[in-house]
Amino acid sequence: MKCALIIPAWAPEEIFPAKTAGSQINYWQPLGTLYVAACLRDAGHEVEFLNGAFLTHREILDRLRAFGPDVAGIYSTTFGWPKAMSAAADIKRLDRAILTVVGGPYPIAMQGQCLREGGEHIDAVVTGEAEQTMVELLAGLQAGRELDGVPGVVFRRGADIINNPPRPLLDDLDTLPFPARELLDDVDHYIPPPATYRRTPVAVMITSRGCSRRCIFCYQIDKHRKAGVRGVRLRSVGNVLQEIELCLKQGYREIKFIDDSFAADYHRAMAIAGEIKRRGLDFTWFASACVNQVDEPLLRAMKEAGCWAILLGAESGVQKNLNTLRKGSTLEQIRRAVRTAKAVGLHVSTPFLFGIPGETFDEGLQTIDFAIELDPDLANFHAITPFPGTYLHDHLDEFGTVSGDLGDYTYQGAAFIPHSMSRDEILTLRQLAFKRFYSRPTFLLRRLRAIRTWQDCKVAAAGLKSLFWLWADKKLFHRRQRGPAARTG
Repeated sequence: MKCALIIPAWAPEEIFPAKTAGSQINYWQPLGTLYVAACLRDAGHEVEFLNGAFLTHREILDRLRAFGPDVAGIYSTTFGWPKAMSAAADIKRLDRAILTVVGGPYPIAMQGQCLREGGEHIDAVVTGEAEQTMVELLAGLQAGRELDGVPGVVFRRGADIINNPPRPLLDDLDTLPFPARELLDDVDHYIPPPATYRRTPVAVMITSRGCSRRCIFCYQIDKHRKAGVRGVRLRSVGNVLQEIELCLKQGYREIKFIDDSFAADYHRAMAIAGEIKRRGLDFTWFASACVNQVDEPLLRAMKEAGCWAILLGAESGVQKNLNTLRKGSTLEQIRRAVRTAKAVGLHVSTPFLFGIPGETFDEGLQTIDFAIELDPDLANFHAITPFPGTYLHDHLDEFGTVSGDLGDYTYQGAAFIPHSMSRDEILTLRQLAFKRFYSRPTFLLRRLRAIRTWQDCKVAAAGLKSLFWLWADKKLFHRRQRGPAARTG
């Protein structure tokens, strides 16, 4: 059968302010979709991948018309849901015989509601990991069977919505084929945010799935943390190294590991780093880790294996707010992890959140002071977002109010307003944080001294342009509200 896997068309300016998009824009390899594509191809199906980051809506429809799919799988985040519904409607207008299936974070969380919202244009929702579900779904269609009994699917039958049982999470990640990166039209288009990579092209890889944490703002399919080891399912070291070596053969020169925490299993992380070094693999890499899961020996081993940068989740400079987030970390652990990573020669990136339930404006100012105290190489300042399926979203009435505009669900638009703060205060804190952190003479001088290549010059120029607008436009992060404050769940 023929299956088109689609990310609906979108533009960076829909997420980032147009004046600063140059220093924020990024295009990730869509790893989940590429895993599904690999499984479908292994099962003998023909797959076309259409990425709306680089194709207009009209171009997507033109390529669909030429391909003639039996099934269209449409990926959607919360922010992208209106575009996913629009894409499904136009696909049905193109050919009503095409089975439209939606998946991704928003459909997984909302399930049957997506069928109600999408009307007759959406036939089915994948409610969990899609690799096995999509293979089984296409096999059933090919054999002339209905969707009854396919685990992990909610589907429409006439006016009725049928809820099949959920599909258990995949226990052995080593059984999955490697993502079908060969379907990417131009790998050089897929780059992380400026200043977060050293070499191109950049591959994205995941060595585990799940997380043992219970942060209120993070959505995991296994909400009750029953799967794997404390909620984390790990690929074997050998399987990870196989994929690394394949990426290098395909021409990739850097890998960004996007596990929730690369160091979730300390000894496995140490083994991966040791094996990369032992094999003499020539690539640079970037990883994320929880601050209480790293120490000097591990960070040094990562550095010696080619890791050049690490993201360490900080989130807040106030212990009360870390406790509210259920981070399971302390301010001193954050300080120690950042200090140690910098000491071994790693570049450090730290994200922070504003609008935490119970947070005050003054506490937001303390978080800015804490970010400056830590002095990482990069810091990002987001608005906490109550994505459907998170603890925060499930307890909105307890914590605050939420925007009715899904366009705010990007970490940029202050979708959530706690009872203790206003929307304007959150947006003011974001802008003030970027201004204070990136305007420091010591930071600017350090960045100037680090310029080595033409790419470094372009990154610096984009950063200076953003810095200018941070000072010149007092409402830089404000966006026009299209919906009233309301619950979305």
